[in-house]
Amino acid sequence: MLTRLRRLRPSADTEGHTEESDNYSRGAHAVSAAIRGIQAGFVATLIMTAFRLPILRSLPPSANFWAKYVTGGDPEDHPLVGLILHFAYGIQGGMIFGALFALFDADRSIEPEQRGLVWGSVFGMALSAFGSQVMLKELLDIRLDADELALFHAAHLVYGLSLGAWVGSRTEGVQDPEEEYEYDDGN
Repeated sequence: MLTRLRRLRPSADTEGHTEESDNYSRGAHAVSAAIRGIQAGFVATLIMTAFRLPILRSLPPSANFWAKYVTGGDPEDHPLVGLILHFAYGIQGGMIFGALFALFDADRSIEPEQRGLVWGSVFGMALSAFGSQVMLKELLDIRLDADELALFHAAHLVYGLSLGAWVGSRTEGVQDPEEEYEYDDGN
C-alpha cells in the first residue's frame, strides 16, 4: 500500500501545489486534507441546516433513523440525537470529500477553489441521491413529495457547495489557507 502511495506521489511541477504539499507524500497530503474536511463538514452541515430549517420547518430525518433502529418510539422524541447524527454524517462526509479532493488531481490546472465548488456540488448531489434512495426510501420507508424532495436535494447542493468551497480554499494550491481574501482596494 505504501509503495502504491509513493508511486501516486505528485510531481513537483504540477500546477496547483504548494511547496508544503510537494514535500510530503500523497497519502500524507490526503490525511491532512481529510482533517480539513472534518472542519469543512462541520461548517457545511451548519450551513445546510440553517438553509433547510426555515424552509422545511423540520429537523433532518436522522431522528427517524435513531427511533427506528435504536430506541423505537417517535422520532420527535429525539431531536437532539437527530441533530447529532446529522452533524456526524456531515462531518464524515467532509472527511471523505477532503481526502478524495486531495487524491484526485486530474484537473489540477483548475484553481482549487473552483475545483472545490464543482466537485463539492457533485459530491453533495451524490450524497443527496444516496440519502433519498437508500436512507429515506429503503431504510426508513419515507417517501418525500416532489416539493420536499426538491428541497432535500437543494439542501444537499448547499452542503456540497459549502464543503467544496471550504476544502478548496484551505487545502493544496493555496499559499496560506489562513490568509483572508482581499479585494483590489482591501477588505
